[in-house]
Amino acid sequence: MSIGESRGERFQRYIRESNERSLALAHKRTWQQKPAEQPLSSFPKEEPTNENQGVRHMFYMKILVRKHERALLFRDGDFVKFLEPGVYRFATLVHTYRVDRFYLTTPLFVHELADYLVENHAEEVERYFDVVETADNEIATIYHNDRVTLVMAPATRKLFTKGVFRIRVERFEIRDALEADTQLAKRLAASTDPMLKAIADKLLYTRVVPEGYIGLLYVDGELQRSLATGFHAFFAVERTVNVDIYDTRTQTLEVSGQEILTKDKVSLRINLTATYQLTDAEKALRETRDPMDHLYKEVQFGLRGAVGTRTLDALLEDKAAIDTSVADHLKARFADAGIAILSVGVKDIILPGDMKDLLGKVVEAEKAAQANVIRRREETNATRSLLNTAKVMESNAVALRLKELETLEKITDKIGNISVYGGLDSVLNDLVRMKQ
Repeated sequence: MSIGESRGERFQRYIRESNERSLALAHKRTWQQKPAEQPLSSFPKEEPTNENQGVRHMFYMKILVRKHERALLFRDGDFVKFLEPGVYRFATLVHTYRVDRFYLTTPLFVHELADYLVENHAEEVERYFDVVETADNEIATIYHNDRVTLVMAPATRKLFTKGVFRIRVERFEIRDALEADTQLAKRLAASTDPMLKAIADKLLYTRVVPEGYIGLLYVDGELQRSLATGFHAFFAVERTVNVDIYDTRTQTLEVSGQEILTKDKVSLRINLTATYQLTDAEKALRETRDPMDHLYKEVQFGLRGAVGTRTLDALLEDKAAIDTSVADHLKARFADAGIAILSVGVKDIILPGDMKDLLGKVVEAEKAAQANVIRRREETNATRSLLNTAKVMESNAVALRLKELETLEKITDKIGNISVYGGLDSVLNDLVRMKQ
């Protein structure tokens, strides 16, 4: 050992002598194992390892950081510093080194020590990353080069690499604001990135209200307001959002097979049709839990009231009375309930089998009596006509002769051959004498 040699110089000399002894030993082993005709290797070859460990030599490790990379250097498992592009060599006799690389072309930096680096190495983190944090009542949309790459949930922190991408952040208050930007929601819904789409589905609730329909918005089970036709988006963080769709076009309600007793205790089966329109869905839902079920029951009640207060004969004579009675009942009930009753009509009135036979016989008797009256009236009219004709012929010989000729004409039309004895005048004179 030289006098005045520093501790560092002694360490370097020790490393140099160790390398020489190792090389000599390796040379000796190589000479003993390889044939003489093969060339000898003066130095051992580099041992490539995984990229994070670099290239290991016997007593040091060489690390290459490329231009599009940055690296985190760890010594014995502890973070030391960030590495810029370049070639680094670290002695491995005393310490173990490792590097974790990240690419500038990957915007999001994901590492288990991200929070530690932000808290304990703020200056270095600010140099290499853009740090975005969200409060408890906000979410953030991250744009890289004007393209949505991430939606951050409340109370989260993300690090984004600097150098390649231009970052832009849009923040949204979610505690007081309910509606989200529809254009942003559409872009997220159309995204092909599975992770981005999954985050958007978790943070946003979207619904399309078709034309001719209306939507009712519920937040945590409470009705908020109605939604017009179109695309709607809402923040669904720390709240439950739901939209129910209702048809506002003219609709038909069929009430079939209603068994009802008339005032005179005749059982009828009635089918009825009602048309209605939902004019104010929000009001209808606030008034009743299920407006359509309520309407159906009120149609039943109105129909029973209209039929139960009338006899069978009255119902059969005036079927429109049922329509009017039921319509008035429904309009009174739903005048302020957001449902407009447009029309009510009875489709069928079905009688029991025995009552149907009995009514058939009654109708048959009535029609037979009417036919008998008509037949007698016609016979009377015919007799009266014959009497009037006889009176005319009695006082007018020419009219009588014309009637005789008309009669002969009818007879001759039905007879193929006719023989007349004594001449036609003799026949006519005999007829006239018989009349006299």
